[in-house]
Amino acid sequence: MGKLEIPGKLRPYVMAHRGNLVHCPENTLAAFQRAVDDGADVIETDLHVTADGHFVCIHDAAVDRTTNGRGAVRDMTLAQIKALSAGAGWPEYADERVPTLDEVFALVPAGIVVALELKADDFLAPETGQRLVAAIAAAGRSDGVVLLSFTAARVQAVKQQGEAAGCDLPAGYITYTRLVPKGGVELLGPAWPLLFLNPLYVLMAHWRGQPVCPLDPTPDKRLWYYKLLGCDAVLTNDPGATQRALGRS
Repeated sequence: MGKLEIPGKLRPYVMAHRGNLVHCPENTLAAFQRAVDDGADVIETDLHVTADGHFVCIHDAAVDRTTNGRGAVRDMTLAQIKALSAGAGWPEYADERVPTLDEVFALVPAGIVVALELKADDFLAPETGQRLVAAIAAAGRSDGVVLLSFTAARVQAVKQQGEAAGCDLPAGYITYTRLVPKGGVELLGPAWPLLFLNPLYVLMAHWRGQPVCPLDPTPDKRLWYYKLLGCDAVLTNDPGATQRALGRS
């Protein structure tokens, strides 16, 4: 895959933000399946670690917003989290559960990249990084995963463990504030207003070999600008609609 190369796919790649969260509850197997069916090139999800060391795909540090339970993810066992409905606010999806990373890997076809946003400082721990790298390798995804975070140290810590295991995992940095590309990472996710404040951002990143995906969950009305700049991927809450806006379906 290199830094972000998806054979047979057109740029800008379409990255499904937490699956398709317009039509399904976010970060559920239903949302990821919908995104796959929509033709997404990349499935983005968020990663936390349970009290008993399992990797689960949920955005918030607590289960309160997206499930019918309460409490911090890191204080709950996998069994406790699996007992909750992840279809909060979606009666038709009441049976959805918070998925494990292994379940997401099993669902998403091998030709689709999985982008993992590391949401907690647990990933700074070498042992956690080693276990994540091992899980990625066991699923046969070493060439189909990218790491993302607003905290560069998290992705660098896991990347270091990957390198020690002979696995090169591209590290991506997301930012709301940095007007120029950050060095030392392979991928960049600037919040979309930054690309208007600095129209040379993508050019500067490409000069250093860094692909760019704007942080813009509703990108369709700005696709013309992202294509003009040469953005490598676009994030979207509704990958089917974005594919249509790109004229691909």
